[in-house]
Amino acid sequence: MGLADYIVLFGYFVFITAFGIWISRKIKSSDGYFRGERKFKWWLMIGQAFGVGTHAEMPVAQTGATYSHGFATIWYQWKNMLITPFYWLIAPFYRRSERTTVGEIVEDRYGRGMGMVYSVFAITFFVFCMGVMLQGAAKVISVASGNLISPNMVVFFMTVAFLLYSFIGGIVAAAYTDFVQSFLIIALSVMLIPLGLKEIGGFSGMRSVLPENFFDLINADSGIDAFTIAMLALNGVVGITAQPHMVTMCATGNTERAGRIGQTFGSLVKRLVTIGWALTGLVTATLVVKNNTSLPDQEMAFGYACRELLYPGLIGLMLAAIVSANMSSCSNFMTNTGALFTQNFYKKYINPAASDRQLLWMGRFSGLGLSLLAVLFALSVKNVLHAFLFTETLAAFMGIMFLGGILWKRANRYGAAAAVISSFVVYYLVNAIDTGQVMLVYKWKPGPFGLAMLAGFFFFWLVSILTKPEKRENIEAFFDNMRRKSDASYSDADGKKPLAEKTGDDLLLLDLPGWLKKDRWKNFFRRYREDLVGFFLSWMVVGLLILIAWAIMQIR
Repeated sequence: MGLADYIVLFGYFVFITAFGIWISRKIKSSDGYFRGERKFKWWLMIGQAFGVGTHAEMPVAQTGATYSHGFATIWYQWKNMLITPFYWLIAPFYRRSERTTVGEIVEDRYGRGMGMVYSVFAITFFVFCMGVMLQGAAKVISVASGNLISPNMVVFFMTVAFLLYSFIGGIVAAAYTDFVQSFLIIALSVMLIPLGLKEIGGFSGMRSVLPENFFDLINADSGIDAFTIAMLALNGVVGITAQPHMVTMCATGNTERAGRIGQTFGSLVKRLVTIGWALTGLVTATLVVKNNTSLPDQEMAFGYACRELLYPGLIGLMLAAIVSANMSSCSNFMTNTGALFTQNFYKKYINPAASDRQLLWMGRFSGLGLSLLAVLFALSVKNVLHAFLFTETLAAFMGIMFLGGILWKRANRYGAAAAVISSFVVYYLVNAIDTGQVMLVYKWKPGPFGLAMLAGFFFFWLVSILTKPEKRENIEAFFDNMRRKSDASYSDADGKKPLAEKTGDDLLLLDLPGWLKKDRWKNFFRRYREDLVGFFLSWMVVGLLILIAWAIMQIR
């Protein structure tokens, strides 16, 4: 690293902190701090979803996997590709709940006890994820800088920056800085490709030294078969519903459609840049062969490419992009952590009569305190990749009760508790038998995960059937909200928001067992127009992305 690189990197810290503080100047209420008063435009929602969903370890892991086993390993990152269109169908649930946190939604559905259980999980999830992301970026930057910058120093500067603007501006500062930082993440994804292709003689030079199967879109050498992809997809579609930041991802838009567009197409932008990460892996593999060298660890491939290809100043830009990939997520998580503590603990158990100003400041200070706890955790993290897979698995087990509670009206709190307990017990039991070891974090395998999910869904159904249902009035109120347009500018004669079926916004997944009834199919295309059109367009984009990846691999 030279002087220009340090100027770019630390200049980025100063700029993003100043921008975040400037954009925060109008925050006056707790709703503005936690939800941005639900005024975000669709383009801001896309940037937020893309920024929060992309972390520094992802391009590093993907580049390393492609370097070792070829382009087909893109499915490690594309594991959620085939379920991304379902985000379009799921997103309105969170806005129609009229809640600030997922913990409040769980409480509305299953009662205070399960809401508490979920909130404890959610805060732990955020602390764990922030700690892992901070350490992940720190390790990458330390290696890429030739160990000139220590991981702990990187953790310190990242923490100071995102804490400053997130403490003041909450989700507004997080969303706008996410949007700005998304452009740096895109730069991170493509920066090495043109420089690398020039160095190795283009695609012809690449094909002259790499095995032919390195250019396959799908093959057995990648280590991913159909069953693994199916289990990863199940992990994704169930787990995403229970991830604690989904209210900010889907319900902070100025309309329901803005939330749908943001979560769905922001995620698809991530799938697009993943092609760049995989292509970088092929470039690096060729470069290593041409330079007659070797790498002791495949995840050194990304850092090696940075060192060999980037000019002074560009290294600093690359490191700033890596930092931005994690700061965008951490700022969002800090605000959500404060919201969870404030709405689900402080307001409910400590100070029910709290004023809005008290809620605003409690959100700020609780988010700050829990984020500092995440920093302490970051300093103890050793294995970043396994830690991330572990958090996604935990979310999937919690997702059984969340998604099941939306799809099935008969589900109750006893079934929800049974689902969580049984899935955890089976997961750890099967892994312990399989490995002969008792551990907190196991390497993710499709078999143990699949058995745990099967057990969770089975006991969710069985215990719900065998125990008394939730109070009818509570269930009807919950599902009545889900059937009404949350962004309508007018009310019906009864003073409630209009029914979504009148405007083509009824939800396909709502009350799924009712689809066997004849009246469920009445005016089908008119009632579900928004779901059907968006779902179809999302699949078209998925097909286009796969086609683009295939076409790139045909270049000779």
